[in-house]
Parts: sequence; C-alpha cells; structure tokens
Amino acid sequence: MFSPGPAFVRPFALRTSVSIKCPTASFRTPTFHMRPLTIDTLNPAFDKVQYAVRGELAIKAEVLRDKLKEPNHGLPFDKVISSNIGNPQQKGLDQPPITFTRQVAALMEWPELAKLAPHAFPKDVIERANELTAEIGSIGAYSHSQGVPFIRKNVAKFIEERDGYPSNPNHIFLTGGASAGVSLMINMLISSPKAGFLIPIPQYPLYTASLAQHQGRPIPYYLDEYSDWSTSVESIEAAIEKAHSEGVEPKGLVIINPGNPTGALLDETTQEQLVQLCEKHSLVLMADEVYQNNLHKAKTHPFTSFKKVVSKLQSPIPLVSFHSISKGVSGECGRRGGYFECTNFSEEVVALIYKMVSVGLCPPLAGQIGVDSMVRPPKPGQESYELWKKETDTIHVALALRTHTMAERLNALPGVSCVDSPGALYLYPQIKLSKKAQEAAEAAGKVPDAFYALALLDQTGICVVPGSGFGQKEGEWHYRLTCLCPGVDEYVGKLEKFHFEWVTKYGEA
Repeated sequence: MFSPGPAFVRPFALRTSVSIKCPTASFRTPTFHMRPLTIDTLNPAFDKVQYAVRGELAIKAEVLRDKLKEPNHGLPFDKVISSNIGNPQQKGLDQPPITFTRQVAALMEWPELAKLAPHAFPKDVIERANELTAEIGSIGAYSHSQGVPFIRKNVAKFIEERDGYPSNPNHIFLTGGASAGVSLMINMLISSPKAGFLIPIPQYPLYTASLAQHQGRPIPYYLDEYSDWSTSVESIEAAIEKAHSEGVEPKGLVIINPGNPTGALLDETTQEQLVQLCEKHSLVLMADEVYQNNLHKAKTHPFTSFKKVVSKLQSPIPLVSFHSISKGVSGECGRRGGYFECTNFSEEVVALIYKMVSVGLCPPLAGQIGVDSMVRPPKPGQESYELWKKETDTIHVALALRTHTMAERLNALPGVSCVDSPGALYLYPQIKLSKKAQEAAEAAGKVPDAFYALALLDQTGICVVPGSGFGQKEGEWHYRLTCLCPGVDEYVGKLEKFHFEWVTKYGEA
C-alpha cells in the first residue's frame, strides 16, 4: 500500500488550514495572505494591445443596443447600426449566406439529412458532402493539424487556377480565420526585441495588436490618400532607413491588398517594385489578400496576387499569402475559416510552423469545410450553379452600388473628402474638424475623431471606428465605416443630418 512521505504530508497539512464556511462545522481562520490578481501581475504586453474595431465605440454600441430593449429608452434612434466591422451576416445587415455553402455544411453536420430530406438538396451538394465525409469522417473529430489534406489540395488547385503557377499543398496551412495565421507568423518572425514589421498607415489594427502582444516593433509607412491611397516604395524605403537609425531590425513587410480600411487596390507594377524591395532588404512579404473577391470595378481594377508576381519574377523572397471565408461573398465570419500559403520557405521552416500549429491540435472543421466551398464553388452545368451565380452576382452589385453612392454623398458634405474605394467593404472618409471641435474633444479627454464618432453613435445609433484606431498623419482625422448596410438612403441620410448639425454646432474647419 502506498504511504506518502514527508514531502507529501507537509503541503496537505498546510491546505487544511484554509477556512470553509459550513453550517455544521467549524474550521480555523486562514493563515495565508493571498496576493490579489491585478494588472501588475500579468504579462505587461497584454496591456499594450489595442484593437479599435472592438474598442470603446463597439462596447458603447452594445450598451445602447441593450438600452433600446427598455420600453422608455429615451434614445433618439430605434436601432444600432454596427458599421464598425466587416461582418456581412451580422443582424441588421442583409448579406445572406450562400446557399451552396450552407447546404454542404448542413449535410456535414448531420449526414442523415440527405436521407430524411433527399429532395431538399441538389445532387452536386450531396455528392460534395459525401466526398468530404469520405475524406474527413465526422467533423466532431480532430483533423490533421495543418488542415484536412484533401482540402489543402483543393486550395492548391484554386491558387494554381487563379495564378497559373504551381502551389504545394504541404506548404498550405488551414487556420481559424486569417487572423490566426497572421498572429502565428508575426510571433514566429520576432527573433529579438529589436525585430520590426513595416505596416501600412492606415492599417488594420490586427497588426499593431499582434506586434504588441508578441513584443515586436511596428515600423509605419504612410499610404498616399491624395493618390487614392496608393503605396509608395519611396515611403517604405524611408521607413526602413528610419528604423535602422533607431536600432530596429525590419523583418517583414505587411501589404493589405485590397486595402483595409482604405479599399485601395495595388497595380501589378507597384507589386513588382515591392517584391524587389523585399529582395533588397531581405524581408518576408506578408500579403493580406482576404478581400481579393471584393472588387467593385473588376474590369478596370483587377486583383493580382503576390504569389503570381513572385512566381512570374522568379523571386526568392519568402512570401506568406493569407485568405479567409469571412469576406468576399461568403461572409462566413463566425465559422472561423482561412488559410495561408508559404512560398519560398524551406522544409525546415515549414516543419517548425507545423510544430507550432500542432499545439492547437487543428483548425475548426466547420471553417475548413467553408474554405473548401469557397475555393470549389459550383461549376457551370451543375445543379447548384445558377443559384450560386445569382446570389454572388447580387452581392457584388449591391456592394459596388452602395460603395459608390456613399462615397459620392460623403464627398458632398462640407469638410469631408472620401476616396471611392475600388475594393474591400469600407470607406475611410477624412473629416476636417474646427478648432472649437478640437477644444471640445480635448476637454472631454478624447481624440478629435473619436469625439466625432462617439457623438455620431449617441445621436444616430451608427457605430463607426475613428481613424485614430488605424493610424493617420498628425493633424488629420478620419473614420471607417462599412458599405454593408442596407437602405443606403436612410443610412447615409443619418450621416448627412448628423454632420450638418455638427457643423452648425462647432463650425467648419
């Protein structure tokens, strides 16, 4: 029989001194003084993380949404419009899910549905679900840590058909949304406290948040608003020189194409120059291409992937390309599906990435199936194709029309200028704010564009993100809003009414 020795007895005896309240027993008063958990006792990097998209305004919007449920809420609006985040299927927005995607997902969740309601599903949907089930089995089980091999092969085929160059499925990692892949790669590339990443300003705050969390250094380079938010190689070169002078080692270049929050789309000549710049400075190119299917002027402004450019130039630069089911026409944000492809990465480095993703066991199976539906949509002649084509075309037309209409009307407002975005889901108007408005913001302890955005939320229920959350030049102010909201006339009408009242109160800049 096992008998614990002194080393085991001592901690057990100490634990018996903890007091437990019980109506039928009496115990000794605790003899320990436990130190409380405070911010000071946590990882200091966490306190530096900022994520404006879900920040102060989003939190307040949820408070107001709850208040609207009260019978006499006293608010000057009857609904909160969440224009702060690209969340196409969110309640209040009208982008429906793609039927094909949901039908395949339904059969993967419960295969018996095909027998119980055989006439509810097109033949190609049943065939797709059977094919995936044969490869995956139950989606309640873990998959390969890198993602289902069959789905990775389908992603590789999608990339090859898009670009005309081969893709290695063993260098593709399926992820829980593109964000998970971005965070992983940034963490991996931070080799010292001096490691930095070139990030566009304005930028999606995932990048500064990930750098803060993993204790990397942001190296900002500025996009040119007066040239449709174009990317300047000279601006990046200047940022690299400044980083070196400050003892920061640039490790990677982040490009968001189409842009977030700007919607700007790179031309192929600029992309080639950026690849050559990465060669010159030995940088890893991180290409965030999650909006590649959100094109409002596809005939005149086509999307070209960096994988295609790197392959065409036969460049040796390490490239990581990210994609997601959250955007495009699928809008399946909550399924958490995405992937990244590594180009010009050694097998040794790929093995290291695999080791790190294995810690998380596997990406969500529902997201992986969503990725498969995105890269393998119905083909002409298949039963689901006509409906799929109608649904996707409708989404593209609606988003393009809303984007153009909103930009046109915002540009007509005093002190507002807005680039008519050729891609993504957003507009990023600049607002001129008077000295009186700036002084009022300072008195309230707010950044001027956040002060404007909070007032907009209080008076209209429209939640946007101030430009200070994305980065901007000193003395400039912006806000980002989505173009996903239905009822453009009502939606923009509220923005117009608020802005005119603001100008009346604070004057023009």
